[in-house]
Amino acid sequence: MKKVLFIILGFVLLGVTMQAQILKPVKWSFTSVKKSPSIYEVNMAAVIKKGWHIYSQNTPDGGPLATKVTFAKNPLILLGGKTTELGKLHKEHSKEFGVEVWSYSDKVEFVQVVRMKKPGVKTILSGMVEFMACDESQCLPPEEIPFKIELK
Repeated sequence: MKKVLFIILGFVLLGVTMQAQILKPVKWSFTSVKKSPSIYEVNMAAVIKKGWHIYSQNTPDGGPLATKVTFAKNPLILLGGKTTELGKLHKEHSKEFGVEVWSYSDKVEFVQVVRMKKPGVKTILSGMVEFMACDESQCLPPEEIPFKIELK
């Protein structure tokens, strides 16, 4: 009986250890602000742990994986231009990539203006944010974060 108990305890501790090794240096939040009866500002905000950064969606070709925001098609919504970035943009030449890389540390907001085709109708804007987080010694595999934002 003691052997079984020790084996179970070993698996539990192994699971806790494995969970502790999963790095999640970026926390995302998704909100919308109604600017007029038919216009919304959709905010996708990243809070980034100290020492980590994510790349701009405008990172030059040949560089690291740029952050990418994609939206699912919705017949009730028109996207108003490109997604913009709000934050302190850091530009630096990368020896590893041989190009200037653009990144954000601490926090960044990706903002998309959307127009409702039928004002007053509730709908959901859904999509995905794909990004890669790096620190001075490593880059984590690209991560995709799905989102759904209610527009009402």
